[in-house]
Amino acid sequence: MSNQHASAEQALGTAGIVKRGADASESRVANRIWWDADADAYHDTHGDFLGAADFVWCPEGLREEETRFLGEVAGQNVLEVGCGSAPCARWLKANKANVTALDISEGMLRHARENNAKTGIEIPLVQASADQLPFRTGSFDAACSAFGAVPFVADVQEVFSEVARVLRPGSPWVFAVNHPMRWIFPDDPGPLGLTVTQSYFDRTPYVEVDGEGRATYVEHHRTLGDYIRALTNTGFVLEDLVEPEWPKGHTRIWGQWSPLRGKLFPGTAIFRTRLTS
Repeated sequence: MSNQHASAEQALGTAGIVKRGADASESRVANRIWWDADADAYHDTHGDFLGAADFVWCPEGLREEETRFLGEVAGQNVLEVGCGSAPCARWLKANKANVTALDISEGMLRHARENNAKTGIEIPLVQASADQLPFRTGSFDAACSAFGAVPFVADVQEVFSEVARVLRPGSPWVFAVNHPMRWIFPDDPGPLGLTVTQSYFDRTPYVEVDGEGRATYVEHHRTLGDYIRALTNTGFVLEDLVEPEWPKGHTRIWGQWSPLRGKLFPGTAIFRTRLTS
């Protein structure tokens, strides 16, 4: 992780990085405490870019207002998975959708409540993990996730299975994640981030630990094929895989995302899928 996360690392006593397994329970605990610790710094850094009621899919700046990946949302029951401070959910609500927003982190949901109050757009907020959705079967007409939850859960097929369960047949499930090819490069926006250092096929999680070896952050890598197999195994059809190009004149650096890297290879993969009827 970069030094923009120094305050969270200090608060959690992060001592180093290890390559080892991390099961569902450990992944949930680590990412709940991580995003609780990092929530304030995250919003100080990215809050203006994300907005309080805007749907930004990725650091490249692709917006739902332009893409309409979810189609017509007015009157639809929509679930946002891994909502953070829920700007996407507020945009959906402003576009007349009925929205529920979920996140594992109380720190993130605190910012969501503050932005609910600031904007006057009230979104129901639920604290839960993406692989344990606390909703009735067939509750929603669409689901989305803009860099929320999916890379941080140990079993991505369990996430997709849960999303499939709570969706009605024929519903869209659209989610954005780090492009899997980024796994082979160091997490660096500069020239060091242009040199391959590890195998694309190594699925060993990235784990940060404290001095006692307890995980303080966990992220899981899947190849493009892994994602597609998990989707088809849980009843989804892949309609499109969007790899946003770096926009001309876009100078923002966000963690590993930068104009330098963006002009050479994709940083984001957006999966547009639909639950079979």
